[in-house]
Amino acid sequence: MATLLKNDRFLKALLRQDVDVTPVWMMRQAGRYLPEYRELRSKAGNFMNLCQNSELACEVTLQPLCRFDLDAAILFSDILTIPDAMGLGLYFETGEGPKFRKPVRTEADIDAIPVTNAEKDLPYVLDAVSLIRKELNGDVPLIGFSGSPWTVATYMVEGGSSKDFATIKSLMMNSPELMHLLLEKVSLSVIDYLNAQIRAGAQAVQIFDTWGGALSPHCYKEFSLAYMEKIVAGLIRENEGRQVPIIVFTKNGGLWLETIANCGADCVGLDWTINIADARRRIGDKVSLQGNMDPSVLYAKPEKIRAEVGMILEQFGSGAGHVFNLGHGIHQHVDPEHAKVFIDAVHELSAKYH
Repeated sequence: MATLLKNDRFLKALLRQDVDVTPVWMMRQAGRYLPEYRELRSKAGNFMNLCQNSELACEVTLQPLCRFDLDAAILFSDILTIPDAMGLGLYFETGEGPKFRKPVRTEADIDAIPVTNAEKDLPYVLDAVSLIRKELNGDVPLIGFSGSPWTVATYMVEGGSSKDFATIKSLMMNSPELMHLLLEKVSLSVIDYLNAQIRAGAQAVQIFDTWGGALSPHCYKEFSLAYMEKIVAGLIRENEGRQVPIIVFTKNGGLWLETIANCGADCVGLDWTINIADARRRIGDKVSLQGNMDPSVLYAKPEKIRAEVGMILEQFGSGAGHVFNLGHGIHQHVDPEHAKVFIDAVHELSAKYH
């Protein structure tokens, strides 16, 4: 029995089915640009407290839907929940992003980390998914997500954010077999994690490969894409009588679109460095496309935001298979009113293309 959804245009567009207008959501739509989020985070004490409290994670997930006419909700969580569950001691320093107390650097380190079991190790995420689905009450679908194995591994090996990825690239170049061992463990954990999210109620999932674009083409295929292919092949593709679409997003992956489109996912996410008309010509008959406005456009005046939306819609052209999004997460200093202009413009200006 299919879940009754009042608005399913996001799921339809992912599967290249006809819709009335182009659906839209924003990466990081539940986050720091919203004053209500900042207030709740301040009450929670820190970011991890927000993530690990299912009621608060649900409230944060729903905040942007109270303000904007979005076509999907995305679970409020973090891509580093898996390594945290592996015992690496995740913490956040203000202004510096995530850090790990026990980075993974040696063969002994890699041998010591477990493959996680989401039901046992990450119940707070699954509780949040179930609660969000209940609270959404069929208004819009819920997106679950994880980081890609390569992206998650960069944080695990570097011990936090990095500009040059020197430590993990050194491991990859000098001990590729150890790198593969680590990526295999993360991949198995991600498959289990995303399937658990789907069983708990996620109706589509996205794999965020934020740092795949830092690799050379052959290393990208071997150390990033191969593991995303493995994940896609291991995911539940139908639940509650509906297909569960899968989105793969590699930041700075525009050079490799054809290869990415062959990974088995339903949709390829695009950052803002590629023209969506070119992307559609190259892969748009194989997968749907998600993207791809530069998040910085939201600093512009409303008329400029509308013009940019109109241009991207025109570049994509008529027909199904486009989910409008930013080319990366919304910036924290954006005026929420500008986000509203963006979202409303997508719906208003896209009707003529359907």
